[in-house]
Amino acid sequence: QVQLVESGGGLVQAGESLRLVCAASTRTFNTDVMGWFRQAPGKEREFVAAIGWSGGSTHYADSVKGRFAISRDNTRNTVYLQMTSLKPEDTAVYYCAAKPGGLVPTEAVRYNYWGQGTQVTVSS
Repeated sequence: QVQLVESGGGLVQAGESLRLVCAASTRTFNTDVMGWFRQAPGKEREFVAAIGWSGGSTHYADSVKGRFAISRDNTRNTVYLQMTSLKPEDTAVYYCAAKPGGLVPTEAVRYNYWGQGTQVTVSS
């Protein structure tokens, strides 16, 4: 049973930063691909960032490139999303996702496991 638990969300003003944390309970974390997605009210879930098992491969949505950074600590079974220069349009529920190794996809359907999400609200 894989469990993903996100934390770190909150209410911030535009221009501020937040760091999201996803703690994974899985024996295969060291080989899993991890991703972050988000869903705003009335919108579809969208890709934010993803990272390969070693941390050497990362992908970002164009809307967050240069502002967000994904990283992982395989000794702690944890993946992070450092968000800087936040904008009101970044407001959404952010979800952590995992899939067994291999390629680092941007499509939500490619991920097998999901967390419950953490709310990020950016005020203008």
